Amino acid sequence: MFENKTIDRIEKMLDSAMEGTFTENDYDESKLSRLESKWKKYLYSSQLAKNQLDETKSNLEALIADISHQTKTPMANLKLYSELLGERINNMPGATEEDQKLLSQIREQTEKLDFLIMSLTKMSRLESNIIEVKPVRAEVDSFVKEVTDAMRFVADKKGISLRLNDSERDGEADNAVFDIKWTREALSNIIDNAIKYSSEKSTIKVSIIPYEMYVAISVQDEGKGIEETEIAKIFDRFYRSDENYDVEGVGLGLYLAREILKRENGYIKVKSDKGKGSEFIIYLWRG
Repeated sequence: MFENKTIDRIEKMLDSAMEGTFTENDYDESKLSRLESKWKKYLYSSQLAKNQLDETKSNLEALIADISHQTKTPMANLKLYSELLGERINNMPGATEEDQKLLSQIREQTEKLDFLIMSLTKMSRLESNIIEVKPVRAEVDSFVKEVTDAMRFVADKKGISLRLNDSERDGEADNAVFDIKWTREALSNIIDNAIKYSSEKSTIKVSIIPYEMYVAISVQDEGKGIEETEIAKIFDRFYRSDENYDVEGVGLGLYLAREILKRENGYIKVKSDKGKGSEFIIYLWRG
């Protein structure tokens, strides 16, 4: 009987700890066995650690939000001033081609800095679970069409044909479980990478391939391809191949894509032949 009461009390302690409601004052040590007393001390220290972790997370969230907010105004001002400077140069009788090049560099570097700040903010929020990936059941076909249509302007600007290939489909829409907002980020990053590393007049094919447990989204380009030794590294944070340092980017797009898919029970694979292009395949869980 005594053992059963002890087990019952320990079980209540564990339940309250799992619910995050455990407080040391709820238990009088004079009424507890030595085992219960040890459990109480352990659970109290665990609860204390959890509270400290929650406080750290809250402080980090506030810091990231503050950095994001504080950088918006300077970035907006830099863009505004560069536009005003551009108007002045265009109306200046003695303006030279060198002046235009310098202005172009200012605009380009401002855009790069803005992109880097946004990417770092997204990465920090995702890694610290400040923003959670919340998968829901959604239609893959309309989602892929929306993302592809949005990225087509970027492809057209570089003279690249971005095609949504329906040849492997049977006409029926497929559903999967994914976070629409974050998966849009992942797929956009992959298509954007394909555009960056593809040459003018080439073609990028986006296809939807249904499987029993997953719905796959393939992005196939005709770019320079990836060395076999580098395939395992391209998803690392800030990784840039030595031969691609002339291509715009910070090395966070593929890392973010992989982390997003991992959090919604999906994954990503790469097929590539050097000099023959690459294929990135996203697998979304059917649920």
